[in-house]
Amino acid sequence: MTTTRRALLACAAALIAAPAFAQEVTLRMHQFLPAQANVPTNILDVWADRVEEDSGGRIEVQRFPAMQLGGTPPELYDQAVDGTADVIWTVAGYTPGRFPTAEIFELPFIAGEADAEAMSRAYWTMGERHMFDGELSDVHPLGLWVHGPGLIHADRPIEAVSDLEGLKLRAPTRTTTTLFENLGAAPVGMPVPQVPEALSRGVIEGAVIPWEVTGALRLPELVGNHTEFGDQTLYTTAFLFVMNEDAYEALPEDLQAVIDENSGLEFSAFAGAQMAEDDGPARQAAVDAGNNIVTLTPEQVAEWQAAAQPVTDAWIEGNADGRALVDEARALIEENAM
Repeated sequence: MTTTRRALLACAAALIAAPAFAQEVTLRMHQFLPAQANVPTNILDVWADRVEEDSGGRIEVQRFPAMQLGGTPPELYDQAVDGTADVIWTVAGYTPGRFPTAEIFELPFIAGEADAEAMSRAYWTMGERHMFDGELSDVHPLGLWVHGPGLIHADRPIEAVSDLEGLKLRAPTRTTTTLFENLGAAPVGMPVPQVPEALSRGVIEGAVIPWEVTGALRLPELVGNHTEFGDQTLYTTAFLFVMNEDAYEALPEDLQAVIDENSGLEFSAFAGAQMAEDDGPARQAAVDAGNNIVTLTPEQVAEWQAAAQPVTDAWIEGNADGRALVDEARALIEENAM
């Protein structure tokens, strides 16, 4: 046998042995933010990289930011249902009323002094108990989390509730839209990517979002005032990170295990904590720009809490077992904050 023939046979044998480690699955991950924004960079890409590494290269996660697969942010969840995308990240409130359990975590001041990690742990647990066999039964859940404290960014200082009167303010969800309408503002619902253009054109005069996304939106260049609520959280936004059920079920058991090991409670906690951590640099950028940071006193916050309470009361009245669900969520938040 010649040296060349032996080499060819050796290569053939290696190829025959290799398929177990070759790429077997490609997952398309779709979301609405630019690739360089904090969530894709620090959370979604981290998940995708870990899945690829832990699968030994058998899973490839293709990343499609900024709605590159088409559609609009409110359509992302249905893209996961119908298989247009294999994995999506979106805001639960982009489809109002579809995920009532998620809305609990968007109620005003429900977080109290709890951070986003504790809130996200509570949210995932509520998801397991109340969503996976109902609201999320048509997908495979990967992560449920919330961002750090939501605050008001506007073209004028906002201190008292009365300062909101008539303010055209972007709101992310049905819950926050109801909140700011009750408080006297003129809320405008829109996905977060539309905020910069809406501010530039005067369609809105402010927005309620957490610090972490303000850099990607160039918000400190567009408005000069930012209102914080001390150690209380005015609101949060509930996110969904889910996978097409058929795509998950088609995986062999060992690759399902890779997905499972990188998803769930601990991943949700990591994602919430990471979003809160990303608040710091974004806030500092606004400080460096010379913007006005309004930090409300406990007495001022109490006025906002009293004014916002009817929103929570109305949600409880409008949902079956509303009181029990809110009490359960609050107990979980408190438990995870300890």
